Amino acid sequence: MHSAARSASAVIPAKAGIQVGKAPIVRHLGLAEYAPTYQAMRRFTDARGTTTPDELWVLEHPPVYTVGTAGREKHFPRESAIPLERIDRGGQITYHGPGQAIVYVLVDLERRGLTVRGMVSLIEQAVIEVLGAHGVGAERRNGAPGVYVDGAKIAALGLRVRRGCCYHGVALNVDMDLSPFSAIDPCGYPGLAVTQTLAHGLASGTEEMGHSLARRIARLIEYK
Repeated sequence: MHSAARSASAVIPAKAGIQVGKAPIVRHLGLAEYAPTYQAMRRFTDARGTTTPDELWVLEHPPVYTVGTAGREKHFPRESAIPLERIDRGGQITYHGPGQAIVYVLVDLERRGLTVRGMVSLIEQAVIEVLGAHGVGAERRNGAPGVYVDGAKIAALGLRVRRGCCYHGVALNVDMDLSPFSAIDPCGYPGLAVTQTLAHGLASGTEEMGHSLARRIARLIEYK
Protein backbone atom coordinates (compact mmCIF):
# COMPACT_ATOMS: atom_id res chain seq x y z
CA MET A 1 0.00 0.00 0.00
CA HIS A 2 1.32 3.45 -0.92
CA SER A 3 1.46 6.29 1.58
CA ALA A 4 0.25 9.78 0.68
CA ALA A 5 2.42 11.53 -1.87
CA ARG A 6 4.74 14.16 -0.47
CA SER A 7 6.76 17.07 -1.76
CA ALA A 8 10.33 16.21 -2.68
CA SER A 9 11.47 19.50 -1.12
CA ALA A 10 10.58 18.08 2.30
CA VAL A 11 13.47 15.62 2.15
CA ILE A 12 15.90 17.11 -0.39
CA PRO A 13 18.41 19.72 0.73
CA ALA A 14 17.76 23.17 -0.72
CA LYS A 15 21.46 23.67 -1.42
CA ALA A 16 24.21 21.37 -2.58
CA GLY A 17 26.81 20.02 -0.18
CA ILE A 18 30.44 19.03 -0.51
CA GLN A 19 31.64 16.04 -2.50
CA VAL A 20 32.87 13.21 -0.28
CA GLY A 21 34.23 10.35 -2.36
CA LYS A 22 33.06 9.46 -5.86
CA ALA A 23 29.90 7.46 -5.25
CA PRO A 24 26.61 9.28 -5.93
CA ILE A 25 24.35 9.84 -2.93
CA VAL A 26 21.17 7.72 -3.19
CA ARG A 27 17.99 9.19 -1.72
CA HIS A 28 14.76 7.19 -1.34
CA LEU A 29 11.79 9.56 -1.57
CA GLY A 30 8.85 7.15 -1.61
CA LEU A 31 5.68 8.34 -3.37
CA ALA A 32 6.33 11.96 -4.36
CA GLU A 33 4.18 14.44 -6.28
CA TYR A 34 5.58 15.17 -9.72
CA ALA A 35 5.60 18.98 -9.93
CA PRO A 36 7.52 19.71 -6.69
CA THR A 37 9.99 16.92 -7.50
CA TYR A 38 10.60 18.41 -10.93
CA GLN A 39 11.17 21.87 -9.43
CA ALA A 40 13.50 20.37 -6.81
CA MET A 41 15.64 18.81 -9.55
CA ARG A 42 15.91 22.17 -11.29
CA ARG A 43 16.78 24.00 -8.07
CA PHE A 44 19.40 21.41 -7.18
CA THR A 45 21.01 21.69 -10.61
CA ASP A 46 21.01 25.51 -10.50
CA ALA A 47 22.52 25.57 -7.00
CA ARG A 48 25.20 22.93 -7.41
CA GLY A 49 28.87 23.76 -7.78
CA THR A 50 31.94 21.94 -9.00
CA THR A 51 32.27 19.95 -5.75
CA THR A 52 28.60 19.13 -5.23
CA PRO A 53 27.96 15.38 -4.83
CA ASP A 54 26.01 13.66 -7.57
CA GLU A 55 22.68 12.26 -6.40
CA LEU A 56 20.24 9.54 -7.45
CA TRP A 57 16.62 9.99 -6.33
CA VAL A 58 14.56 6.79 -6.12
CA LEU A 59 10.80 7.26 -6.03
CA GLU A 60 7.36 6.68 -7.47
CA HIS A 61 4.83 9.25 -8.67
CA PRO A 62 1.05 9.44 -8.42
CA PRO A 63 -0.56 9.15 -11.89
CA VAL A 64 0.73 11.81 -14.28
CA TYR A 65 1.57 12.24 -17.95
CA THR A 66 4.77 14.15 -18.70
CA VAL A 67 5.58 15.76 -22.04
CA GLY A 68 9.12 16.58 -23.13
CA THR A 69 10.38 19.38 -25.33
CA ALA A 70 9.62 17.45 -28.53
CA GLY A 71 6.03 16.74 -27.46
CA ARG A 72 3.32 16.93 -30.11
CA GLU A 73 -0.36 17.10 -29.25
CA LYS A 74 -1.30 14.33 -31.67
CA HIS A 75 0.34 11.89 -29.25
CA PHE A 76 -1.56 13.19 -26.18
CA PRO A 77 -4.54 11.48 -24.50
CA ARG A 78 -7.85 12.35 -26.12
CA GLU A 79 -9.67 12.49 -22.79
CA SER A 80 -8.21 11.78 -19.37
CA ALA A 81 -8.57 12.80 -15.76
CA ILE A 82 -4.84 12.21 -15.31
CA PRO A 83 -2.91 15.49 -15.09
CA LEU A 84 -0.42 16.38 -17.80
CA GLU A 85 2.84 18.23 -17.10
CA ARG A 86 4.98 19.92 -19.75
CA ILE A 87 8.63 19.66 -18.75
CA ASP A 88 12.13 20.31 -20.07
CA ARG A 89 13.51 16.81 -20.69
CA GLY A 90 13.94 15.58 -24.23
CA GLY A 91 11.42 13.36 -25.94
CA GLN A 92 7.68 13.05 -26.23
CA ILE A 93 4.93 11.93 -23.84
CA THR A 94 5.04 9.16 -21.25
CA TYR A 95 3.10 8.05 -18.18
CA HIS A 96 4.19 7.69 -14.56
CA GLY A 97 2.22 6.03 -11.81
CA PRO A 98 2.46 3.93 -8.65
CA GLY A 99 4.23 0.64 -9.26
CA GLN A 100 6.84 2.24 -11.51
CA ALA A 101 10.41 2.51 -10.17
CA ILE A 102 11.90 5.89 -11.06
CA VAL A 103 15.52 6.87 -10.64
CA TYR A 104 16.38 10.51 -11.29
CA VAL A 105 20.06 11.04 -12.05
CA LEU A 106 21.50 14.37 -10.95
CA VAL A 107 25.01 13.98 -12.30
CA ASP A 108 27.82 16.36 -13.25
CA LEU A 109 28.60 14.94 -16.68
CA GLU A 110 31.63 17.12 -17.25
CA ARG A 111 33.24 16.05 -13.97
CA ARG A 112 32.50 12.40 -14.72
CA GLY A 113 33.82 12.66 -18.26
CA LEU A 114 30.47 11.54 -19.69
CA THR A 115 28.67 12.70 -22.81
CA VAL A 116 24.89 12.83 -22.91
CA ARG A 117 24.84 9.78 -25.18
CA GLY A 118 27.25 8.05 -22.83
CA MET A 119 24.96 8.74 -19.86
CA VAL A 120 21.92 7.44 -21.74
CA SER A 121 23.81 4.26 -22.66
CA LEU A 122 24.97 3.84 -19.06
CA ILE A 123 21.39 4.06 -17.75
CA GLU A 124 20.15 1.62 -20.39
CA GLN A 125 22.96 -0.77 -19.49
CA ALA A 126 22.02 -0.57 -15.80
CA VAL A 127 18.43 -1.57 -16.61
CA ILE A 128 19.60 -4.41 -18.86
CA GLU A 129 21.92 -5.72 -16.15
CA VAL A 130 19.29 -5.51 -13.40
CA LEU A 131 16.77 -7.39 -15.53
CA GLY A 132 19.43 -9.88 -16.62
CA ALA A 133 20.19 -10.65 -12.97
CA HIS A 134 16.58 -11.83 -12.75
CA GLY A 135 16.81 -13.93 -15.89
CA VAL A 136 15.02 -11.45 -18.17
CA GLY A 137 16.70 -10.67 -21.47
CA ALA A 138 16.39 -7.00 -22.46
CA GLU A 139 17.82 -4.83 -25.21
CA ARG A 140 18.25 -1.33 -26.58
CA ARG A 141 16.64 -0.15 -29.80
CA ASN A 142 18.47 2.12 -32.24
CA GLY A 143 16.94 5.60 -32.42
CA ALA A 144 14.47 4.93 -29.61
CA PRO A 145 16.07 5.42 -26.18
CA GLY A 146 14.88 3.04 -23.50
CA VAL A 147 14.93 -0.68 -22.80
CA TYR A 148 12.76 -3.34 -24.44
CA VAL A 149 11.77 -6.93 -23.67
CA ASP A 150 10.38 -9.00 -26.55
CA GLY A 151 9.73 -5.79 -28.48
CA ALA A 152 7.74 -4.09 -25.69
CA LYS A 153 9.09 -1.10 -23.79
CA ILE A 154 9.80 -1.81 -20.13
CA ALA A 155 11.83 1.31 -19.27
CA ALA A 156 11.67 4.85 -20.61
CA LEU A 157 14.29 7.52 -20.09
CA GLY A 158 14.96 11.15 -20.82
CA LEU A 159 17.47 13.74 -19.66
CA ARG A 160 18.01 17.46 -19.56
CA VAL A 161 21.49 18.98 -19.39
CA ARG A 162 22.17 22.41 -17.93
CA ARG A 163 25.60 23.81 -17.10
CA GLY A 164 27.16 20.43 -17.89
CA CYS A 165 24.91 18.61 -15.39
CA CYS A 166 21.98 16.31 -16.11
CA TYR A 167 18.69 15.64 -14.37
CA HIS A 168 15.50 13.62 -15.00
CA GLY A 169 16.25 9.92 -15.52
CA VAL A 170 14.67 6.51 -16.03
CA ALA A 171 11.30 4.91 -15.26
CA LEU A 172 11.12 1.11 -14.99
CA ASN A 173 7.66 -0.47 -15.11
CA VAL A 174 7.40 -2.97 -12.26
CA ASP A 175 3.87 -3.68 -11.03
CA MET A 176 1.54 -0.95 -12.23
CA ASP A 177 -1.68 -0.24 -14.09
CA LEU A 178 -0.50 -0.03 -17.71
CA SER A 179 -3.87 1.07 -19.14
CA PRO A 180 -3.01 4.83 -19.16
CA PHE A 181 -0.34 4.07 -21.77
CA SER A 182 -3.13 2.97 -24.15
CA ALA A 183 -4.54 6.53 -24.19
CA ILE A 184 -1.29 7.96 -25.63
CA ASP A 185 1.38 7.19 -28.19
CA PRO A 186 4.10 6.22 -25.71
CA CYS A 187 7.28 8.22 -26.38
CA GLY A 188 5.63 9.39 -29.62
CA TYR A 189 5.29 5.91 -31.18
CA PRO A 190 1.71 4.95 -32.11
CA GLY A 191 0.89 1.43 -31.04
CA LEU A 192 4.09 0.93 -29.05
CA ALA A 193 3.62 -2.02 -26.69
CA VAL A 194 4.62 -1.58 -23.07
CA THR A 195 5.33 -4.22 -20.47
CA GLN A 196 6.48 -4.55 -16.86
CA THR A 197 8.67 -6.78 -14.75
CA LEU A 198 5.68 -8.53 -13.13
CA ALA A 199 4.64 -9.85 -16.55
CA HIS A 200 8.03 -11.54 -16.86
CA GLY A 201 7.86 -13.41 -13.57
CA LEU A 202 9.77 -11.02 -11.32
CA ALA A 203 8.49 -11.11 -7.75
CA SER A 204 10.55 -8.12 -6.59
CA GLY A 205 8.46 -5.08 -5.69
CA THR A 206 8.81 -1.51 -6.90
CA GLU A 207 10.91 -0.31 -3.98
CA GLU A 208 13.34 -3.22 -4.31
CA MET A 209 13.67 -2.79 -8.07
CA GLY A 210 14.24 0.94 -7.69
CA HIS A 211 16.93 0.31 -5.10
CA SER A 212 18.63 -2.30 -7.29
CA LEU A 213 18.54 -0.01 -10.32
CA ALA A 214 19.97 2.94 -8.40
CA ARG A 215 22.80 0.80 -7.02
CA ARG A 216 23.64 -0.46 -10.52
CA ILE A 217 23.59 3.05 -11.99
CA ALA A 218 25.81 4.29 -9.14
CA ARG A 219 28.26 1.45 -9.70
CA LEU A 220 28.47 2.09 -13.44
CA ILE A 221 29.00 5.81 -12.86
CA GLU A 222 31.72 5.21 -10.29
CA TYR A 223 33.57 2.54 -12.26
CA LYS A 224 32.85 3.58 -15.85
